[in-house]
This record gives sequence, C-alpha cells and structure tokens, in this order.
Amino acid sequence: MADKRDYYEVLGLEKSASEDDIKKAYRKMAKKYHPDLNPGDATAEERFKEVNEAYGILSDPEKKSRYDQFGHAGVDPNFGAGGGGGFGGFGGMGDFGDVFSSFFGGGFGGMGGRGRNANGPRKGEDIETLIHITFEEAAFGCEKELKLRRRRSCSHCKGTGAKDGTELETCSQCKGSGVVTSVQRTILGNIQSQTTCPSCGGRGKRIKTPCPHCQSGIITEDKKIKVTVPAGIDDGQTLTMRNQAHAGVNGGPDGDVYIGVRVKPHALFERQGTDLYCKIPVSLVDASLGAKLQVPTLEGKVEYDLPEGTQTGSTFRFRGKGVTRIGTKNKGDLYVTIEVEIPRNLSKKQKDILKEFSKTLENKNFEKKTGFMEKLGNLFK
Repeated sequence: MADKRDYYEVLGLEKSASEDDIKKAYRKMAKKYHPDLNPGDATAEERFKEVNEAYGILSDPEKKSRYDQFGHAGVDPNFGAGGGGGFGGFGGMGDFGDVFSSFFGGGFGGMGGRGRNANGPRKGEDIETLIHITFEEAAFGCEKELKLRRRRSCSHCKGTGAKDGTELETCSQCKGSGVVTSVQRTILGNIQSQTTCPSCGGRGKRIKTPCPHCQSGIITEDKKIKVTVPAGIDDGQTLTMRNQAHAGVNGGPDGDVYIGVRVKPHALFERQGTDLYCKIPVSLVDASLGAKLQVPTLEGKVEYDLPEGTQTGSTFRFRGKGVTRIGTKNKGDLYVTIEVEIPRNLSKKQKDILKEFSKTLENKNFEKKTGFMEKLGNLFK
C-alpha cells in the first residue's frame, strides 16, 4: 500500500480531470508503455500494469468516488471496500479493449478481442417509449396497453436463419471465431488488430439453406403488451419491462422496454412527492365569521369547519389525503391554503355598508395591523 503511486499521478492528471481527460491520458500512457512496443523492457511492463490499474479505478465512477474519498484503502479488497480486483493479467479489463480498438482500429497487441466471444450470446436491443396518463391514474395506478414493433426470433427456424432440418456451416474465413485477425507492420512495431468477420457478420457460422419464412432468423412483429402502472408513479419516472424488446442474438436474452411516464397536470392539485397542495379562495365574510368548506380530495369532497378570523395564507393539513408511496400502503398528506378574496366592483350601497362597518372596528380586531403600527411608531420616535 505505501509503495503505490497516486493513480492521478500515474496518468499525469489533476484530481479535477474529466472522464474524457482520463480516457485520453490512458490512451497516451498505455501506448507509451505497451509491452508490444517495448519488448523485453521489464520497467515498461510494470508501468503498463500500473497504468491499467489506475485507469480501471478512475474510469469507474463508483470506484473513483471511493478512491477520491479514501485513497487506495477505498478500492483495495484487503480493506473490505470491494476494490478494483487484480490487474496482474489482462483478462477482464472491461472497456480497455474498446479504448485500444478506437485508437488503433480493432485491437492492440492482441487485446482487442480478449475476453470477448464475437459469436457468443448477446442481449437484444432495448426499446424506449412514452405513455401519458392522468393525474388520477398516477395516484391510483392503472393498466395501459402499448403497441410495440420489435424484432423477434423466427419460430420456424428458432432464430438460426437456416431452413428447418438443415444445419449451419462453420465460416471458412474466420474458422468459426467470428473475427478476422490481421498484423500490420509500422514504425512502432507489429500491431495486431481484430475485426468482425465480413463473411459471416461475426456469427462464426454461415447459412447454407436460408429459412423461407425469414431468411435471417429474425422477423418483425407488432405486439400489444399490457403495462401495469403502480399507484404513486410520478411524472418523469420510468417503468421497465424485462425481456419484452428486441430478440437476443445467438441465444442471448431479449432486450428490455423502458417506458417514460408523463403525467398530465391537475386542475386543482399540485404534487410534491407524495403530498398534494391546493389553494381554496374564500370570501371576506366566510374568512371573518367562519364557514363550512367543501375541500376537494382525490377520493371526493370532505367538509371542513373554517375557523373565524382565518387569514390569507393560512394552511390546513389533511393527513393521509395525498398520494400513495410506491410499493407501500402509506400516503402523503393534503395541504390546503386559504386565499381570502377581497370583493371588487362594489355598488355604492355596498361601499356605504362597509364604511359604516369599519367605524365599528377597533385595534383588537386587527392584530397584525396594530402590531405593525406599534413597531413603526417605535422606529421613528
């Protein structure tokens, strides 16, 4: 532990380096110390391993976060932090092969294809779509029907693309590997690259007699599927339906459907998490004398005794009248805010009545106004 160099130092970076900076630095250092370009140089080989180890940590957001916080102890498995694993060999190097592939055109020093089976099982492509639901449907849950156009395995040939009863033949160009390897002599030495076999498309096998129903093993179908929207879903959240998208390749699992949820606004309620908010206008008389209010909720109206002297901005809480928390029976609350509406377009008679009424008022009828005037008077004494 004490002999390990700082990973940022290994790649020649500052701690503020971006993801793109980390990848660029790794490409540069990996090329500089790669064993194929430094044959017999033990120091270069050690540096190359050190560079790979540093990139393995700093290119992973979770590991990078632990390293930034705890140093090597945060990513060393001996400290129980679930660290970066061994880098002694070059198997299981994640996206290192991709980095070399993009830089050298297919693979560098034989690393591009390592740990990958070009004609092995691959997951099918995912599908992303949207559904629009009402405020009430989001609160109580609902079922929706989706229409999807997806690629599926042909039932006649079971996805092989070959006519029923016939077999696939091994590709003569790649010998079943799905990739072709070439070696290019450069001023840097011999650079080996691997690319997808152009003859079989990476499958490793070729169709001798095509299936008359699909020709390729894949058909396109229009499918209706039911989506269960859970109670409490909120605008902008995503639902996932596993293995309902495009068919997998070479026996791999089907892709997933990701459903973005859009909730239409409500005429009365605003939502924050599982709580609901509503503003209710009341007349000056009702606010002054008190009244029985009809308060809207998602389940219907409830009656509430508005206390006399209620001021604008007063908020009342109705427990359990909000939205269900997903996966539970717990509900949020409803908060009702009172807005006292001052009458407009008064007739002369109404104005006269109010003037006569105002003459009967005393300071005790206006706590806020009286308090404000006292503070104002003290301020300018």
